[in-house]
Amino acid sequence: MKVSERNANNGNVIYGELGYEQMNEFISTHSFSKIFILVDSNTHKFCLPSFLNHLKAPGEIEVIEMDAGENHKTIDTCSSIWKVLSELRGDRKSLMINLGGGVVTDLGGFVAATFKRGIAWINVPTTLLAMVDAAVGGKNGVNLENLKNQIGVIEPAKLVLISTAFLETLPASEMRSGLAEMLKHGLIQNENYWKKLTNLDQFTLDDLDDLIQESIEIKENIVLQDPTEKNIRKSLNYGHTLGHAIESYFLEHPAKEKLLHGEAVAIGMIMATFISEKLCDFPSAKLEEISMALISTYNKVNFDLEDRKEIISLMKFDKKNEGGNVNFVLLEDIGKPVINKTVENELLHQAFEYYSDLQ
Repeated sequence: MKVSERNANNGNVIYGELGYEQMNEFISTHSFSKIFILVDSNTHKFCLPSFLNHLKAPGEIEVIEMDAGENHKTIDTCSSIWKVLSELRGDRKSLMINLGGGVVTDLGGFVAATFKRGIAWINVPTTLLAMVDAAVGGKNGVNLENLKNQIGVIEPAKLVLISTAFLETLPASEMRSGLAEMLKHGLIQNENYWKKLTNLDQFTLDDLDDLIQESIEIKENIVLQDPTEKNIRKSLNYGHTLGHAIESYFLEHPAKEKLLHGEAVAIGMIMATFISEKLCDFPSAKLEEISMALISTYNKVNFDLEDRKEIISLMKFDKKNEGGNVNFVLLEDIGKPVINKTVENELLHQAFEYYSDLQ
């Protein structure tokens, strides 16, 4: 896949070869005392050499490696990185570049936002999920044990560089995980975009660049309206109330096969759309269309009654909750989200039944 050469600059998001030029110009004009590049064990091997070929930095560069994987998105990992930053004499004029997927960009942003009460950072997402979701919008944080993103801050990176060349290193499962967030953007904002994504067999790899940029623009436009998630930004959590609980449940049970974020969110979106039909008169024909599109893309997961009970119990930790109520994002129609909807447990069990019955 070629690197995009767009001129678009949507807020702090920059693209392709022109984006590298803009990043280097930003670095050259800010006189950073030292540059730290945070990678994980995968991006150190597969992405760092290419990135360093593009980076033109006058100062000293230090590479910090963390272990790869969601189970390392913890305060303990942050503490280790803070210690390294201190030992390497990082100061408030330092720059951190987070080169990696959602774990690296989420955790790296949190580390940078809190070290010395805040240093500048740049996100360079290397997975589709990070490009269209984790690295964009200013949310940074870590998990509390197996509860997703319970500790964090909302603070944007100085720049987010999107280079789709990194996607050449991704397995198909990771691409599908990122696609789930793009599909979500279509469902909450733009039915035409949703339909494009469900007909990907008609697109070339170059078309994917356009779809990624459109997805980022949907998210950025929502974030600009509501940076601190008081209102419309909550719609970006469509499918995530159940999805995060499912993902957390599978993380904390060693006997269960781990689910990627997008895989769990896809299940959550099917169930949220079923609930939307029941509570918001979402069209039945579109429920079937969405369910079939998602179930044909993502592997079916089996949930027994005990699984369901524990997943429903985990939803009480969702960050959107207020006053003890579990708040859902639902849809009146594609592109018409409804926030802060409470859902009874009986209906949640019906949603699991609906998912289980899909063929």
